[in-house]
Amino acid sequence: MKLPIYMDYHATTPVDPRVVEAMLPYFTEYFGNAASRNHPFGWKAEEAVETARQQIARIINADAKEIIFTSGATESDNLALKGVADMYREKGNHLITAVTEHKAILDSAKRLEKWGFEVTYLPVRADGIVDPADVEKAITEKTILVSIMLANNEIGTINPLAEIGAITRKHDVLLHTDAVQGIGKAPVDVEAMNIDLLSMTAHKIYGPKGIGALYVRRRKPRVRLTPIIDGGGHERGMRSGTLNVPGIVGFGKACELCQQEFEVETARLRRLSARLRDGILSQLDDVHLNGHAEKRLPNNTNLSFAYVEGESLLMGLSDVALSSGSACTSASLEPSYVLKALGVGEDLAHSSIRFGLGRFSTEEEVDYVIEKVVYHVNRLREMSPLYEMVKEGIDLKSVQWTAR
Repeated sequence: MKLPIYMDYHATTPVDPRVVEAMLPYFTEYFGNAASRNHPFGWKAEEAVETARQQIARIINADAKEIIFTSGATESDNLALKGVADMYREKGNHLITAVTEHKAILDSAKRLEKWGFEVTYLPVRADGIVDPADVEKAITEKTILVSIMLANNEIGTINPLAEIGAITRKHDVLLHTDAVQGIGKAPVDVEAMNIDLLSMTAHKIYGPKGIGALYVRRRKPRVRLTPIIDGGGHERGMRSGTLNVPGIVGFGKACELCQQEFEVETARLRRLSARLRDGILSQLDDVHLNGHAEKRLPNNTNLSFAYVEGESLLMGLSDVALSSGSACTSASLEPSYVLKALGVGEDLAHSSIRFGLGRFSTEEEVDYVIEKVVYHVNRLREMSPLYEMVKEGIDLKSVQWTAR
């Protein structure tokens, strides 16, 4: 076993060697611009792009013509929300999302509020799931878009998108989903789920960074977007810019591998996650699993260790790559806004650790992390007067603290 161990697969993934192999020729041998349609170099690049478009569409049961390439999921989220808002402004000015969405959605929604749009931020249940009934209650005559993520990037909870999609279709409202964490780990079918727009990115599924896509439905209904980047009219006029051919080829190959190995890989990840979770919970008390116990990503385990400071635990686990929340908010000392939305207390939220397993995780690594976590949690609790009081049977809520 090689140290350090990587268990932050929600933040990013290593590029699969098979993906690298598929990409390499497009850096030096087939280096043409896919928009150069008057010579073989451009034709070869365009052919590779269209092949990848089909591979990407296949994993979500879409048509290749419905895939629009972007620089990543953040751009896809921005294009979905801002593009719909501007295009359908005459129809309505109301959007619906959830309080636990990724910052790319929440900050885009806040920007739209500054531009005069109204946004409803739905609460979630204690297990992190958005209640479809809440979605339906929030829809008004002016609602043009609902944006609910497929799976949460911190707690791994999977939302009932098919139910939500049935509601949005009934009310003639567009449905967007940030499917970044769910692609390759949870079934996605834009037709069965009535999804109209879907954001995805390559680097979460063993592809390269810097390349993403937005699925935009072409029929029943045909979705139209106002572009947020102007230029040469690439990607059906929705996203101008020279296409990143090597990245697109890698994205397509990564999707193909995820689809081919879906059942085997998800079963293996589910088994490894259970081993990790059971190994920790069987040896430590006062540990809480965040998110739904079953409706969650197979590679996600988010635990709160009561009476332990999460950052101190991470320091003790310096030879393991872990996270105390989303990679996009890891520089903040504030407790996770996702956990707070679940009703988790601030102290417990500060003690949470996200364990993310992946394609190259091993049982040996899992067992090593279990041993290290148990050791360091016990070590930190030995220094905690609060934990000592609890073990003595003192109810901390009944203690009247005085300042000296």
